[in-house]
Amino acid sequence: MTVTPSESRARAGHYALQPGGYRAFIPASLPPDPPLRMDGALLRALSDADIALGRLEGAAAILPNTDLFVGMYICQEAVLSSQIEGTQASLTDLLEFEMGVRAQRGDSDVGEVVNHVRAMNYGLQRLPELPLCLRLIREIHEQLLRGVRGQERQPGEFRRIQDWIDAARVPLAAALFVPPPPDAMTQALGNLERFMHDPEYPVLLRAGLIHAQFETIHPFLDGNGRVGRMLITFLLCEQGVMSRPLLYLSHFLRRHRGEYYERLRAIRDEGDWEGWLKFFLRGVKEASGQASETARRILALREEFRSALAKQGRASGTLLRALDTLFDQPVVGVRSLADRLGVTFASANGVAERLVQAGVLSEVTGQRRNRLFMFRPYVALFDSPSRSEKGAPVGESRPS
Repeated sequence: MTVTPSESRARAGHYALQPGGYRAFIPASLPPDPPLRMDGALLRALSDADIALGRLEGAAAILPNTDLFVGMYICQEAVLSSQIEGTQASLTDLLEFEMGVRAQRGDSDVGEVVNHVRAMNYGLQRLPELPLCLRLIREIHEQLLRGVRGQERQPGEFRRIQDWIDAARVPLAAALFVPPPPDAMTQALGNLERFMHDPEYPVLLRAGLIHAQFETIHPFLDGNGRVGRMLITFLLCEQGVMSRPLLYLSHFLRRHRGEYYERLRAIRDEGDWEGWLKFFLRGVKEASGQASETARRILALREEFRSALAKQGRASGTLLRALDTLFDQPVVGVRSLADRLGVTFASANGVAERLVQAGVLSEVTGQRRNRLFMFRPYVALFDSPSRSEKGAPVGESRPS
């Protein structure tokens, strides 16, 4: 089938002049029409992404208790996704904050990351009882913005006013992109919800189309980028593509920020859904490979320390139990360690000291009382990439 240039441009929607003299983008319904062109490159990208996801599932299966490690994958994504939007909190800041230590880079930034973790866990817990839908998206958004920067921007509510996106405070008519006005936004969201459960499309293609469409609709006054990235994970988990939430694209999108913007622009201006999907599937492949490598390194680290601690004589049993708890909570105090092991404070203090001597733990407070210890070798497997990679926000609203 031959598609004319005008048909191709109209596949994603059109720009419509608004009463205020600006042009807003009105998205077309999904799936794309004319349909996706499944050429060899797109089919290969889909196959490669599927294979990489399968390898991630296999790598996760070899971990002794995957549930112990899921929390760290979620924390890593919360940090990276929030950093894309301008926060300065690191993974170490988050872990120390959760144990009651004031974050070095400001509690407000860490609070946003904590909310991201809460929103992700909330959504994952709700999925078995509530299918992925607009109601769940609003609930997740409310969890994300509750009590932090953006809380005045209608948490849990779709916007009722025109918003726009730009890298600076500019007039609406000069904005880089103006999403649909509220009435067209509501219609587009209804279509998006229906398409989420369209069995005719492979799940990975559906995830890519949904993410791009959500960012184009831009239904919230703040938090669109973070919610849009969460939707990828939620859909893959709901559809059974992943048994555990281990795949996240924030690192990939941040490293390829320029191409990400360009691919979204090409959808809106040229109807190039295929170019976007090839980029998205490349991200799935790369992120899956990184997550698989992290899983293998976790297993190797666990075996290395278990081998060393097994030589500690009569104390080895308690030390090994303590080691396993650290994969779930890598920053601990003596009291929390005592509670987890079911031993006295004095015994837990001795365990902590032995783990420090073995290179498992490092004391992070520099205090004589109320000390905290970190499982640094484990945290290092997840710690954020260089802050030099951060830049302009990907997908968030500009003040309007």
